[in-house]
Amino acid sequence: MFQLGKTIVSEDILEKEFVCNLSACKGACCVDGDAGAPLNEEETKILEEIYPIIKPFLRKEGIAAIEAQGTWVNGTDGDLETPLIDNKDCAYVIFDGKTALCGIEQAYNQGLVKWKKPVSCHLYPIRVKDFTEFAAVNYDRWDICSPACSLGKELEVPVYKFVKEALIRKFGQDWYTELEKVADELQQNPPQNRRKPL
Repeated sequence: MFQLGKTIVSEDILEKEFVCNLSACKGACCVDGDAGAPLNEEETKILEEIYPIIKPFLRKEGIAAIEAQGTWVNGTDGDLETPLIDNKDCAYVIFDGKTALCGIEQAYNQGLVKWKKPVSCHLYPIRVKDFTEFAAVNYDRWDICSPACSLGKELEVPVYKFVKEALIRKFGQDWYTELEKVADELQQNPPQNRRKPL
Protein backbone atom coordinates (compact mmCIF):
# COMPACT_ATOMS: atom_id res chain seq x y z
CA MET A 1 0.00 0.00 0.00
CA PHE A 2 1.12 3.58 -0.59
CA GLN A 3 -0.35 7.02 -0.02
CA LEU A 4 -1.20 9.35 -2.88
CA GLY A 5 -2.76 12.62 -1.75
CA LYS A 6 -5.82 11.65 0.29
CA THR A 7 -5.89 8.09 -1.01
CA ILE A 8 -4.35 4.86 0.22
CA VAL A 9 -3.65 2.73 -2.85
CA SER A 10 -3.04 -1.00 -3.14
CA GLU A 11 0.02 -1.90 -5.22
CA ASP A 12 -2.15 -4.63 -6.77
CA ILE A 13 -3.66 -2.06 -9.14
CA LEU A 14 -0.17 -1.43 -10.52
CA GLU A 15 1.06 -5.01 -10.53
CA LYS A 16 -1.98 -7.12 -11.51
CA GLU A 17 -3.21 -7.26 -15.11
CA PHE A 18 -6.79 -6.96 -16.33
CA VAL A 19 -8.74 -6.32 -19.54
CA CYS A 20 -12.50 -6.98 -19.65
CA ASN A 21 -13.30 -9.89 -21.93
CA LEU A 22 -17.02 -9.45 -22.65
CA SER A 23 -17.06 -12.26 -25.18
CA ALA A 24 -16.09 -14.65 -22.37
CA CYS A 25 -17.85 -13.28 -19.28
CA LYS A 26 -20.95 -11.84 -21.03
CA GLY A 27 -21.00 -8.89 -18.60
CA ALA A 28 -21.59 -11.13 -15.58
CA CYS A 29 -20.58 -8.39 -13.12
CA CYS A 30 -23.81 -6.55 -14.00
CA VAL A 31 -26.05 -9.53 -13.24
CA ASP A 32 -24.25 -11.55 -10.56
CA GLY A 33 -23.89 -10.68 -6.90
CA ASP A 34 -26.38 -9.68 -4.25
CA ALA A 35 -26.23 -5.88 -4.38
CA GLY A 36 -26.60 -3.09 -6.91
CA ALA A 37 -23.78 -0.86 -8.12
CA PRO A 38 -22.48 1.44 -5.37
CA LEU A 39 -23.53 5.09 -5.79
CA ASN A 40 -22.63 8.38 -4.15
CA GLU A 41 -25.18 11.02 -3.20
CA GLU A 42 -24.51 13.16 -6.27
CA GLU A 43 -25.10 10.13 -8.52
CA THR A 44 -28.52 9.44 -6.96
CA LYS A 45 -29.59 12.94 -8.03
CA ILE A 46 -28.22 12.39 -11.54
CA LEU A 47 -30.15 9.11 -11.87
CA GLU A 48 -33.38 10.81 -10.81
CA GLU A 49 -32.77 13.57 -13.37
CA ILE A 50 -31.84 11.40 -16.36
CA TYR A 51 -34.24 8.50 -15.79
CA PRO A 52 -36.90 9.82 -18.25
CA ILE A 53 -34.19 10.00 -20.95
CA ILE A 54 -32.68 6.57 -20.34
CA LYS A 55 -36.01 4.80 -19.72
CA PRO A 56 -36.59 3.96 -23.44
CA PHE A 57 -33.27 2.06 -23.43
CA LEU A 58 -34.23 -0.19 -20.52
CA ARG A 59 -35.99 -3.56 -20.41
CA LYS A 60 -39.55 -3.71 -19.13
CA GLU A 61 -38.32 -5.68 -16.10
CA GLY A 62 -35.83 -2.93 -15.30
CA ILE A 63 -38.43 -0.20 -15.68
CA ALA A 64 -40.79 -2.13 -13.39
CA ALA A 65 -38.05 -2.53 -10.75
CA ILE A 66 -37.11 1.15 -10.89
CA GLU A 67 -40.71 2.34 -10.73
CA ALA A 68 -41.36 0.04 -7.75
CA GLN A 69 -38.13 0.75 -5.84
CA GLY A 70 -36.93 4.11 -7.17
CA THR A 71 -34.00 5.08 -9.38
CA TRP A 72 -31.70 4.18 -6.45
CA VAL A 73 -32.06 2.31 -3.16
CA ASN A 74 -30.50 1.99 0.27
CA GLY A 75 -28.83 -1.42 0.32
CA THR A 76 -28.94 -3.88 3.19
CA ASP A 77 -25.82 -2.27 4.70
CA GLY A 78 -27.30 1.22 4.29
CA ASP A 79 -25.14 2.13 1.29
CA LEU A 80 -26.62 3.82 -1.80
CA GLU A 81 -27.00 1.41 -4.74
CA THR A 82 -28.77 0.85 -8.05
CA PRO A 83 -31.97 -1.23 -7.69
CA LEU A 84 -32.05 -4.89 -8.71
CA ILE A 85 -34.48 -7.03 -10.68
CA ASP A 86 -35.52 -9.96 -8.44
CA ASN A 87 -32.33 -9.51 -6.38
CA LYS A 88 -30.15 -10.36 -9.40
CA ASP A 89 -29.69 -8.12 -12.47
CA CYS A 90 -29.01 -4.41 -12.06
CA ALA A 91 -32.22 -2.65 -13.12
CA TYR A 92 -30.23 -0.63 -15.69
CA VAL A 93 -28.90 -3.73 -17.47
CA ILE A 94 -29.91 -4.46 -21.05
CA PHE A 95 -28.84 -7.36 -23.26
CA ASP A 96 -27.21 -7.65 -26.66
CA GLY A 97 -27.87 -11.33 -27.30
CA LYS A 98 -26.56 -12.96 -24.12
CA THR A 99 -24.18 -10.13 -23.24
CA ALA A 100 -25.18 -7.71 -20.46
CA LEU A 101 -24.67 -4.01 -21.24
CA CYS A 102 -25.53 -0.79 -19.42
CA GLY A 103 -28.66 1.04 -20.58
CA ILE A 104 -27.28 4.29 -19.17
CA GLU A 105 -24.11 3.90 -21.20
CA GLN A 106 -26.11 3.23 -24.36
CA ALA A 107 -27.91 6.58 -23.91
CA TYR A 108 -24.53 8.21 -23.25
CA ASN A 109 -23.04 6.67 -26.41
CA GLN A 110 -25.89 8.20 -28.41
CA GLY A 111 -25.19 11.63 -26.93
CA LEU A 112 -28.48 11.83 -25.01
CA VAL A 113 -26.93 12.13 -21.54
CA LYS A 114 -23.55 13.42 -20.37
CA TRP A 115 -23.16 10.86 -17.57
CA LYS A 116 -21.64 7.56 -18.71
CA LYS A 117 -22.62 5.30 -15.79
CA PRO A 118 -21.94 5.07 -12.04
CA VAL A 119 -18.26 5.67 -11.38
CA SER A 120 -18.12 2.42 -9.38
CA CYS A 121 -19.02 0.50 -12.58
CA HIS A 122 -16.59 2.52 -14.67
CA LEU A 123 -13.78 1.82 -12.18
CA TYR A 124 -14.30 -1.92 -11.87
CA PRO A 125 -12.25 -4.03 -10.95
CA ILE A 126 -11.07 -1.18 -8.72
CA ARG A 127 -13.22 -0.51 -5.68
CA VAL A 128 -12.97 2.76 -3.75
CA LYS A 129 -14.05 2.92 -0.11
CA ASP A 130 -14.42 6.43 1.29
CA PHE A 131 -13.42 7.08 4.89
CA THR A 132 -13.44 10.36 6.82
CA GLU A 133 -9.83 11.32 6.14
CA PHE A 134 -8.96 9.26 3.06
CA ALA A 135 -10.22 6.89 0.37
CA ALA A 136 -8.95 3.30 0.02
CA VAL A 137 -8.28 2.25 -3.59
CA ASN A 138 -8.19 -1.55 -3.98
CA TYR A 139 -8.23 -4.22 -6.65
CA ASP A 140 -11.35 -6.39 -6.24
CA ARG A 141 -10.81 -10.03 -7.20
CA TRP A 142 -13.90 -11.89 -8.41
CA ASP A 143 -13.92 -15.39 -9.94
CA ILE A 144 -16.18 -14.33 -12.80
CA CYS A 145 -13.43 -11.98 -13.96
CA SER A 146 -10.81 -14.71 -14.49
CA PRO A 147 -11.12 -14.30 -18.32
CA ALA A 148 -10.27 -10.59 -17.85
CA CYS A 149 -7.21 -11.51 -15.79
CA SER A 150 -6.06 -13.93 -18.50
CA LEU A 151 -6.60 -11.38 -21.27
CA GLY A 152 -4.86 -8.65 -19.27
CA LYS A 153 -1.87 -10.95 -18.75
CA GLU A 154 -1.77 -11.80 -22.44
CA LEU A 155 -1.94 -8.13 -23.47
CA GLU A 156 0.28 -6.99 -20.56
CA VAL A 157 -2.17 -4.29 -19.42
CA PRO A 158 -2.06 -3.47 -15.70
CA VAL A 159 -5.31 -2.69 -13.89
CA TYR A 160 -4.55 1.02 -13.49
CA LYS A 161 -4.06 1.45 -17.25
CA PHE A 162 -7.22 -0.47 -18.09
CA VAL A 163 -9.31 1.90 -15.92
CA LYS A 164 -7.31 5.08 -16.68
CA GLU A 165 -10.33 7.07 -17.87
CA ALA A 166 -12.34 6.11 -14.79
CA LEU A 167 -9.50 6.90 -12.36
CA ILE A 168 -9.09 10.35 -13.92
CA ARG A 169 -12.85 10.83 -13.69
CA LYS A 170 -12.76 9.91 -9.99
CA PHE A 171 -9.52 11.53 -8.79
CA GLY A 172 -8.38 13.92 -11.53
CA GLN A 173 -5.51 14.04 -14.03
CA ASP A 174 -2.89 15.23 -11.50
CA TRP A 175 -3.60 12.24 -9.24
CA TYR A 176 -3.30 9.84 -12.17
CA THR A 177 -0.03 11.43 -13.31
CA GLU A 178 1.39 10.87 -9.82
CA LEU A 179 0.13 7.27 -9.92
CA GLU A 180 2.00 6.71 -13.18
CA LYS A 181 5.21 8.00 -11.54
CA VAL A 182 4.80 5.50 -8.70
CA ALA A 183 4.13 2.72 -11.22
CA ASP A 184 7.27 3.62 -13.19
CA GLU A 185 9.37 3.61 -10.02
CA LEU A 186 8.00 0.24 -8.90
CA GLN A 187 8.70 -1.20 -12.34
CA GLN A 188 12.27 0.07 -12.44
CA ASN A 189 13.24 -0.97 -8.92
CA PRO A 190 13.18 -4.58 -7.74
CA PRO A 191 11.37 -5.08 -4.40
CA GLN A 192 14.54 -5.08 -2.27
CA ASN A 193 15.63 -1.69 -3.68
CA ARG A 194 12.30 0.11 -3.43
CA ARG A 195 12.06 3.09 -1.18
CA LYS A 196 9.37 2.86 1.44
CA PRO A 197 6.18 4.46 0.00
CA LEU A 198 5.02 7.68 1.61
